[in-house]
Amino acid sequence: MSRRVALVTGASRGIGAETARILARAGTRVVVNYRAKTKRAEQVVADIVAADGAAAAVQADLTDVVQLDAMFDRVRAVHGRIDALVLNASGGMERGADPGYALRLNRDAQLAVLDRAAALMPHGSRVVFVTSHLAHFHGSRPGLAAYESVARSKRAGEDALRARMPWLAERGISLVVISGDMIDGTITVTLLDRMRPGLIEARRAQAGTIPTVEEFAAEVAAATTAPVATGHTFYVGCTDHYSVPADPHDVVPGFGSTPHRR
Repeated sequence: MSRRVALVTGASRGIGAETARILARAGTRVVVNYRAKTKRAEQVVADIVAADGAAAAVQADLTDVVQLDAMFDRVRAVHGRIDALVLNASGGMERGADPGYALRLNRDAQLAVLDRAAALMPHGSRVVFVTSHLAHFHGSRPGLAAYESVARSKRAGEDALRARMPWLAERGISLVVISGDMIDGTITVTLLDRMRPGLIEARRAQAGTIPTVEEFAAEVAAATTAPVATGHTFYVGCTDHYSVPADPHDVVPGFGSTPHRR
C-alpha cells in the first residue's frame, strides 16, 4: 500500500480523522479534506507525520464548486491519482443551516466529488460511502424526527451514488457502502443525545454495545481494500436500530420500502 493515495472527506475530526490515521499507518498517502477547522486538520496531519506517515490537509467546502475544483487541482498536481475515495463528510444539523443544505451536501456534493475524483482513479480503485443505519434504512424503518432531514438526504445520496455504479464499473472503479449504528463519540450522536437526554445509553442497553469512533473507522479503512463486489454494504453494529426507546412525538414511521442489502 506504500504507493496508494486516499482522499478522505470531512477528515478534520471524528470518523474521518481516525480513518485517515489508520490508512496512513498502513502506508497510504492521505489527503485530509476539511471545510473550516484548519487547526484540527493540521493536527491530524501532524499526528500522521509524527507516526512516519504521509498526509496533507486540503481545505474545500464540498458544496462550493470553486473550492472543490481547487482541491482536485492540487491533488492532481501533487499525487496524480486517487486509489481510494472515502466519502465521509456529511451534515445538516449545523446551527443556522438553511433547509436545503443537507441535500446539497449529502447528495449533490457527494456526486460532485465523485465526478471529479473518478477522473483521477485508476482501474481497481474504490469509493467508500459512509452512512448510518438511520439513513441507510430511511423509509423502511422508523427513525428520529430530529435526524429526519439528514437521514432522508443521506439516503438520497446513497441512491444517487448507486445509480452511478454502471458508469464507475466501465472505469474499473468499485463502490461500497458502510453503514454504522450510533457511533459513540461522534458529534451527530452527541447532538442527538443533547436533544434527547439518555438516547445513547438507551441505544447501548437495547443493542448491547455501540461502536466507538476508532472501531468504526477501522472498518471504514478496511472497506477501501476489502475483496467484495461493487455495491456491497458493510454493517457495523446492530442493525436493529428502530426499536430504540423514543418519545412517540420524536419518531418518524417507516413505510415498508426495502433498501439495498448485500
